Amino acid sequence: MTLSTFSASTCSANSIAYPSIFGTQILNLSAELVSNYSYVVPEKYAYNFPSTKLEDVTYCNVTITYTHPGQNDIINTEIWAPIDPAWNGRMQGVGGGGYIAGRFFLSYEFMKIGVANGYVGVTTDAGIPTDPTNQYQQDWAQVSPGNVNLYALQNFGSVSLNESAYMGKSIIKSLYGRPPTYSYFTGCSGGGRQGLMLAQRYPEAYDGIAASAPAINWSEFIVGDYWPQLQMNLRGQYPRNCELNQVVSASIRACDPLDGVVDGLISDIDSCTFDPFSVVGTSFNCTDTGLEMEISRAAAIVMNATWTGAHTPDGSFLWYGPLRGANVTGAVDTIVDTTCTNSGICAGKPNYLATSWMQGWLKRDLNANLITLSLEDYTRLFKDGVEYFQSLIETNNPDLSLFKARGGKLIGYHGLADAIIQPFGSRHYYDRVTALDADVHDFYRTFEAPGLAHCYGGPGAYPSGTFGALVAWVENGTLPEVLVGYLPANATGFRGERKLCPYPQKSKYDGTGNVDSTNSYTCV
Repeated sequence: MTLSTFSASTCSANSIAYPSIFGTQILNLSAELVSNYSYVVPEKYAYNFPSTKLEDVTYCNVTITYTHPGQNDIINTEIWAPIDPAWNGRMQGVGGGGYIAGRFFLSYEFMKIGVANGYVGVTTDAGIPTDPTNQYQQDWAQVSPGNVNLYALQNFGSVSLNESAYMGKSIIKSLYGRPPTYSYFTGCSGGGRQGLMLAQRYPEAYDGIAASAPAINWSEFIVGDYWPQLQMNLRGQYPRNCELNQVVSASIRACDPLDGVVDGLISDIDSCTFDPFSVVGTSFNCTDTGLEMEISRAAAIVMNATWTGAHTPDGSFLWYGPLRGANVTGAVDTIVDTTCTNSGICAGKPNYLATSWMQGWLKRDLNANLITLSLEDYTRLFKDGVEYFQSLIETNNPDLSLFKARGGKLIGYHGLADAIIQPFGSRHYYDRVTALDADVHDFYRTFEAPGLAHCYGGPGAYPSGTFGALVAWVENGTLPEVLVGYLPANATGFRGERKLCPYPQKSKYDGTGNVDSTNSYTCV
């Protein structure tokens, strides 16, 4: 590897050549030296990676502000370039989450991991506000009341991703005197969608992509997230969260043993057929009130509808629901929440991802009342979302032939206890890719993680080596036959392991070995 000459003294806007992309206009380029930076990225924010420690890292923060003339947009791409000799010759683009493309808290955690490991990190805001509170307001969705901002959605959905990759490579060439040897992208959730968009539409942008729990099938999964709230609204019945949680817990107790290991996880999800109506009338202590109560039929109806997924008035399938065992209440990534007054009057509490999309983009009214939707209204909105925005944001084109032809590699995981992005949506996509290319395993592998929540969390095993497996695959040809998942630490700090297998294989326990060792499992 040829040594470069990039030093702290050359971290200056005056010494950096402006990138040139047809159709864009650079408005500003700034460079700021960040010296001796130390930090620890916790595992819970390190999707695709383990916890990572930065010690006295010095890098050049280059920020490019640009526009597409005539589109009334302002986009910022941020590049963190390690000062030599720390650069490892590679670039790492990072994703965002929700309605934020990048340049926010989580993206910066990924950027820190990148520079800690010697990568040049790249993130873009796509011209979309990066304040998380905007995710609830969706002010950028419209250029005027009733008129959606298609240029903004285009930037968010795809265009800025390719431009940021190009700009990153251009800045690297200017700073180090040569292009990156390898370029990678990493993301989960919205970042996972971004990764798959890059593979589908811009196959030359990256050599390897880690795209976990991807928010693909965009409108289907988001409108699908509103399905449980619709069911409660139609019936005028809103069970307490504690009731819904009891039904979920009962499903885990029923289906946990199916794989031969009782560990609080539903690992054999395809064999789990737990009937929520079987626990109606069961007494329990409600954590919301501290009082004894019984599981109601209404709670069973809601959970049955949630697990069954969205359907049309005639019963035709629209989209998947979360799987049995997934926590569906009480978090930013849950979809069946209710809220109750002290007097016991309850109402639905829908997830912002669903309401923002349905109001701002489908109803085209930021204040639209979704509570009064009929099943027919809901079905129409569901289909409209797919029809109107397929090319801009859906990110479900199964043709990855160009990415495969250029030697690209794609990897990701999806927690089977993910409540907000349905795991079977990822299955559905992978099956469609497989239908076009029976040798899909040669370049694309996805791993299901029982009990793992959205990107991280829950009782399941987290595969912290996902990105490392990608690099080994790209650079050494090492096939990722398995990913090792690590369970949450117990009271003594011990973390059991689980063997995660590439879909459609499943991990099978040998029946006698240590349940917390990967040696006790095989992929079948």
